[in-house]
Amino acid sequence: MSHALRFAALPLAIACSLTFADDAVSVDSPDAAPLVTPLAEIVVTAPNMSSPLTVETDPKAPRQPVPAHDGADYLKSIPGFSIIRKGGTDGDPVFRGMAASRLNILANGETVLGGCGMRMDPPTAYLFPESYDRIRILKGPQSVEWGVGSAATVLFERDTPDFSTPKITGNASALAASFNRLELMGDLTAGTSAGYLRVQGTHSESDDYEDGSGKEVHSEYHRWSGNASLGWTPDDKTLIELTGGASDGEAAYADRMMDGSKFLRQNVGLRAKRTLDTGWLQSVEAQLYQNDVDHVMDNYSLRTFVPSMMMPNPSVSNPTRLTEGGRLTTVLIPGTNTQAKLGVDVQRNEHTLRSTMNQIMMPYLSMPVTTDGLFEQQGIFTEIEHAVSSTTRLAGGARADLWEVTDNRATVRNGMMTVPNPTANAVDKDTLTSGFVRLEHDITAQQQLLFGLGHSERIADYWERFSTQSTTTLSGFLTQPEQTTQLDAGWQFRSSDVKATVSLYLSDIRDYILIDTTVAGKVGTAVSRNINAKTWGGEADVAWAIATHWTLTGAIALARGENSTDGTDLAQMSPIEARLGVNYRQPTWSTGALLRLVNRQDSVDVGKGNIVGQDIGATTGFGIFSLNASWTPMKALTLSTGVDNLFDKTYAEHLSRGGAMVSGFVQTTRVNEPGRLVWLKASTTF
Repeated sequence: MSHALRFAALPLAIACSLTFADDAVSVDSPDAAPLVTPLAEIVVTAPNMSSPLTVETDPKAPRQPVPAHDGADYLKSIPGFSIIRKGGTDGDPVFRGMAASRLNILANGETVLGGCGMRMDPPTAYLFPESYDRIRILKGPQSVEWGVGSAATVLFERDTPDFSTPKITGNASALAASFNRLELMGDLTAGTSAGYLRVQGTHSESDDYEDGSGKEVHSEYHRWSGNASLGWTPDDKTLIELTGGASDGEAAYADRMMDGSKFLRQNVGLRAKRTLDTGWLQSVEAQLYQNDVDHVMDNYSLRTFVPSMMMPNPSVSNPTRLTEGGRLTTVLIPGTNTQAKLGVDVQRNEHTLRSTMNQIMMPYLSMPVTTDGLFEQQGIFTEIEHAVSSTTRLAGGARADLWEVTDNRATVRNGMMTVPNPTANAVDKDTLTSGFVRLEHDITAQQQLLFGLGHSERIADYWERFSTQSTTTLSGFLTQPEQTTQLDAGWQFRSSDVKATVSLYLSDIRDYILIDTTVAGKVGTAVSRNINAKTWGGEADVAWAIATHWTLTGAIALARGENSTDGTDLAQMSPIEARLGVNYRQPTWSTGALLRLVNRQDSVDVGKGNIVGQDIGATTGFGIFSLNASWTPMKALTLSTGVDNLFDKTYAEHLSRGGAMVSGFVQTTRVNEPGRLVWLKASTTF
């Protein structure tokens, strides 16, 4: 029964696969004991900002809404992030109204890129949060170490194990939820002072979920992943680590005419680090990696095939993306109050495609594979931090990137026709620069102020070049680079019973890459064009221990934008969102509630947006109420449970994709969110 929990297999799942984490909403400070004992509890609003421009969180921690199964699903719980809903999995994350390549997403320092020309597989589709030890969000163009992230840089990171004596450690988890959702995760590490071996595995699946009205949404999925790390530590200053991984699965989509029947990612990486005692030079680290994505989408594997004018026969598209890269970073200590990083990085990614409009007569595996785009990048960067005094710090950085992009397409689509590509064999070369400067000042031991000015330049990505036209030609390949200049300001307060953080921003974006489907003569066609835009807003969060066992939490996010060129609102901006939480905690158990409030959004520009989606129209606001509880019967075991959307409300996010006509399902204006969802999770460590 898809609307209820399938509890029959749960006891065995809990016994065989449990995970424990401690990411409680803590209100402690270095100089005062917290009113609330820091035990494992459910995070009911979002991870607190560790600084005005940084969020750092443990993805293994229990939380509400239901713990995430992919990268985007996790990020939506953080103030400022939204998700573009497409089905049950693989949504696209949006931060402060910025999506796609405006978010720089890395896995263990490696670039992961999807293959689908319609963003069926964004980078976060290949990232399974619980297999990482930490997720860090660096807001705005306030870092250059990891490449260009004009809106934010998102780092999914794994720690390096440290074994002074031989031992085996591990953690695991099992989750069961409504709509026959089941998730399992295992993480085992064994090592000595000479080295270690870490192996991980995840499994997640779900049937089609139902919205609050009881209507099924085409959204089933089945995913798995496996990772291994082999490390050699001949001494306490040297590390050489070889990593490898693979993942695959299938997923149904309610917003389009095809589903994903293959999401194969294969990864291999090599990292070496040496700590030195040679004066200025503190450490050297080198990294090489390869990510190979093989994606298949079709209109018959996960849905009933119904012939249409555009797809009269079973059809398949098989894009691939091979990304290879490396980086070399040195840490320098030129003075007692100064630290510097200097590094270089390179990347090469090649996109190929094969497809068939008649799988029966011309199977896609027999079709030729063609390369349509090649991206090559070389970059150099430096970041410096200097302590002016015991209370004031200065930070700054700069980077330069040389990009070379080749258009290998001989033809492009013009409606139902294939015509010569006007930019065939064109090579676009750009040298782009980015940088920032930031002042941090401790007003008191409990308060900090921050001001930063950053500038970033990014090239048009694969989707903005190869999935669009320009205003004058059938190819969007030569879309100009986008330039963002942003002012960031933040305030943070920490005491024994209160944590509060405020982050504000104001940006000016030149040559913003707008995806417009309203261009005269091309209505309905995705056109890349450059405009000028302004955005502003911010996020705030607070955790307040009001009594020995009670904690109140709250978070709010605001994002606004203006299309200065067209004199309209900037499209695809998230509405104002607030979260209010209350938690009651005893030494071994806790209970809490979450109220999520989303304001109406009428600041829209219909038909315009980003490469993921365009504005459909205004939306009304909504409120969602959820409950949770957790129990820690022993140090290594935690059981947590919750009910999301307690009142079974029917609603859709403003940034959801439009609903498509799928045989056997009700078409909706937007892809609706799940109705009432009950979940139970168990976790342990050893």
